[in-house]
Amino acid sequence: MIKVENLVKAFGPKLAVNDVSFTVERGEVLGFLGPNGAGKSTTMRMVTGFIPPTSGTISVGGHDMLEDPLPAKRLIGYLPENAPAYGDMTVQGFLDFAAELRGLRGEARKKAVSRVVELCVLENVLYQDIDTLSKGYKHRTGLAQALIHDPDILVMDEPTDGLDPNQKHEVRNLIRRMGENKAIIFSTHILEEVEAACSRVIIIDRGRIVANGTPEALKARAANAGAVSVRVKGVSAAALAGGLSRVRTAAKTEVLKDEGGVVEVRVYPDKAKANGGLTRDVVELAAQQKWELDELHTEEGRLDEVFRSITLPDTVKGH
Repeated sequence: MIKVENLVKAFGPKLAVNDVSFTVERGEVLGFLGPNGAGKSTTMRMVTGFIPPTSGTISVGGHDMLEDPLPAKRLIGYLPENAPAYGDMTVQGFLDFAAELRGLRGEARKKAVSRVVELCVLENVLYQDIDTLSKGYKHRTGLAQALIHDPDILVMDEPTDGLDPNQKHEVRNLIRRMGENKAIIFSTHILEEVEAACSRVIIIDRGRIVANGTPEALKARAANAGAVSVRVKGVSAAALAGGLSRVRTAAKTEVLKDEGGVVEVRVYPDKAKANGGLTRDVVELAAQQKWELDELHTEEGRLDEVFRSITLPDTVKGH
């Protein structure tokens, strides 16, 4: 549904987007993740035809965005960051206007407006001027106009910006449901958003794609992914760490706590050998040694650790 190849955008000497390529299929929710200033919004604007690329190609639903923009744009619903609207219009008036711009007339327009009002929970503010709305309701109105024509492709820049926790939860669920039969791409710097709604993640940093995969695959890249933490009573730290370091699927061990007769050790997997077997090997060793286990759990990698390891400059990572 979306195919981007070798996309470049230069603002004078600065390359805001530098040789970016990716695809988005129907039934996929792609999270476009990166620090502020990484090139997320600039990429969104080029994908939707809002600004032209310096070089590269963008295909939307088989239509070239530069050569054949109108059929491409008809397939897209776009929610830009700080979505613009006419402040002196009511929500009802603005959505009627947006529906007409999308070629909806008569009964089709009424049905479309009614559908998005219900979807975005706008019934209580339908006849208020947009200027009088809270930031959250303004954002919901922007989302409603993006959905008014039931597009096959949805592009959203920071879709939960300004919403309270309950509203964020509703929007994430909505994105997940719509992602079952649409192609969705949204940019964010909120990591919990990615885990809650995305089937795939691209991390962009300084204009370049630095990671591309499922949230699970990216979390597996964390240093502690698959590590096993063990808390044992009545065994010295040296004996516990020494025993665990000899496990075939272990790469290294780290003593986390040693006080009051309780020792806690983290065992990191040898990722070439472990393949999920480290927990089993540690449990077998504990049984052989008759260690009194207080606690044992396998750690899941965290997306924020992966994000930091990929996007922070090396000079900062050392501190």
